[in-house]
Amino acid sequence: MTGAYKNMARGIVALVFRCKITGGELEATDEATGFRWVGERDICELAAEAYAIRVLDALQMNAAPAVRHHDGTHLL
Repeated sequence: MTGAYKNMARGIVALVFRCKITGGELEATDEATGFRWVGERDICELAAEAYAIRVLDALQMNAAPAVRHHDGTHLL
């Protein structure tokens, strides 16, 4: 687990885990019509702060799981 992200105003708690690819290829589906690999510097430009931090936290390989509060867009 890399973090717990809480939007308490809406009663939402997301637990985020780091995963690794074990095989297969990326494909468009009903849930994802596009995808691409991006570098760490691009994450903040592509996602709202409350979501970008989840990826950035997951990239910290030896860090303890983060606990963060947000309003759906910004960290609090």
